[in-house]
Amino acid sequence: MAEGEEIQSEAAVVVQSSLPAGRVKRIMKLDKEINKINSEALFVISNATELFVKFLAEKSSEVAVEKKRKTIKVEHLRIAVKRHRPTADFLLDSLPMPQPAAAAAQVLSKNDRPRKSSDSGSVPAGARRIDSFFQKGP
Repeated sequence: MAEGEEIQSEAAVVVQSSLPAGRVKRIMKLDKEINKINSEALFVISNATELFVKFLAEKSSEVAVEKKRKTIKVEHLRIAVKRHRPTADFLLDSLPMPQPAAAAAQVLSKNDRPRKSSDSGSVPAGARRIDSFFQKGP
């Protein structure tokens, strides 16, 4: 009898993403090739995204601990991405380049924001940067 109860309790577990489904769906629809999104596909992509972000956070945290820091910075994320080859293949060129030591020492005021350069890295022929996908076109 205990085995039957255990199976029922395992079947009752509901996995739910912490990402808002509407926002994930809106981001998916930015791709012009996608017209309709199945609820199962939305569920899988939401959970995969959540797992990927968790993976990046864990690896970045490990790098921060190695560097004896309590705060995760972009440099830690960049190192974590470099160490994981599949992630580095598509994400590394979208991360901001590390600043020189002299520029990093300067403290920016709240009104000063770093500017993005439009040509901050070369992309192979036939490929595009992942951040270009999220920009609205003409």
